[in-house]
Amino acid sequence: MTDTLVPTTRPERTAWGAVAVMAMTSFVLVLAEFLPPGLLTPMAAALGITEGQAGQAVSATAFVGLLVAPTIGVLLPRLDRRALLTALAVAAAVSNLAVAVAPNFVVLLLARLLLGAAIGGFWAMSLAVAARLSTPGRLGRAVMLVNTGTTVATVAGVPLAVLLGSVAGWRAVFVGVAVLSAVTAVAIRSSLPTVAPDASDGLRPLLDTLRAPGIGRGLTGHVLTVLGHFAAFTYIRPALGTVPGLDAGGVAVLLAVFGAGGVVGNVVVGLVVDRHLRVVRFAVPATLAAGVAAVAAFPTVLPLVVVGVAVWGLSFGAWLTVVTTWIARVAPTRMEAGGGLLVAGFQLAITIGAAAGGLLVDGLGVRATLAGAAVAAAVGGLTFGSAPQDPPYGADEDRTDERHRDGDIPDSRRNARANPSSER
Repeated sequence: MTDTLVPTTRPERTAWGAVAVMAMTSFVLVLAEFLPPGLLTPMAAALGITEGQAGQAVSATAFVGLLVAPTIGVLLPRLDRRALLTALAVAAAVSNLAVAVAPNFVVLLLARLLLGAAIGGFWAMSLAVAARLSTPGRLGRAVMLVNTGTTVATVAGVPLAVLLGSVAGWRAVFVGVAVLSAVTAVAIRSSLPTVAPDASDGLRPLLDTLRAPGIGRGLTGHVLTVLGHFAAFTYIRPALGTVPGLDAGGVAVLLAVFGAGGVVGNVVVGLVVDRHLRVVRFAVPATLAAGVAAVAAFPTVLPLVVVGVAVWGLSFGAWLTVVTTWIARVAPTRMEAGGGLLVAGFQLAITIGAAAGGLLVDGLGVRATLAGAAVAAAVGGLTFGSAPQDPPYGADEDRTDERHRDGDIPDSRRNARANPSSER
């Protein structure tokens, strides 16, 4: 067997079955990542720890994802991406099974570190693999289908897991997700074609993009906004537990409301973001902050809590569309590097948000945690909105080079470039 893979060509027809398997993978990984917020209270009680400590299971997962996402392609530059995705799904299965049988907090944290590697690796590879499975004219639909797995996990998966956890226990839920992860690994191996890796230039594109004027400010706003969300969302179970008369079934319903709001927000903002990016860059994080603040300010008023959760979900569902559109516009010739930075920033925000939220929950209580999260999201929105949304350097030259490669430059100009003396 040769060590060098022949570069994968784009197919003549989109492999929708393989794309659906990618969506299944995103569903399973996102479901596993965000199970702790819905099962936080019983997990903490079973392990004899505080809810703030249990929330570090989310922080640990995100921290490893932060390290893996921008570096996995560099560390494994020759590995077939189908084999890599299969291994990541197997790692997720092992992680969830280890969580299910964890006798103490240390074992649980170690298991979640493994899940973080699987999540970071998958999202770093997902766009490139989807591009290899689809024709150029169907790439957008393929990516949308892959991301649908995330939406389904949020809207249906986590609320259903909360309900099952109230009946069968949280350990049984993790066993079930471990089985789903194993099935996903088999599906990846049997459905995806061999996918050769892209050529890698190491970490230089990431560093060059990060140093570009204005991108650092926008990424800082992105991190603060997502940090505010996860500082609150990681502890949404104890926050909703203060609502009078709200049992586990009611919590599951509210989580479904959150997920449904995310679907609506993603669709609505997706229709207007190209034309009104400058407006939604401020509006979406401000709305997120307002939703979190409503839950913090009126914890005993069920109608206001429902509205707050719905608005919160709507804005967070729209956020990925907003920030992805921004990075595509501000760094049009460095999409892979920009996407890697977004994923790394997202995982950094989860790591800090869940950790800081846990300290606040144990020290000041859940309402103070949500209030602080709302402030972080609001500051993040102002920072992100004030960042440039036009290419900060070399964009015109880069686009000219692209037109040159595509044959769109007139012959006279092309010849002049090839022979500069002819212009004198």
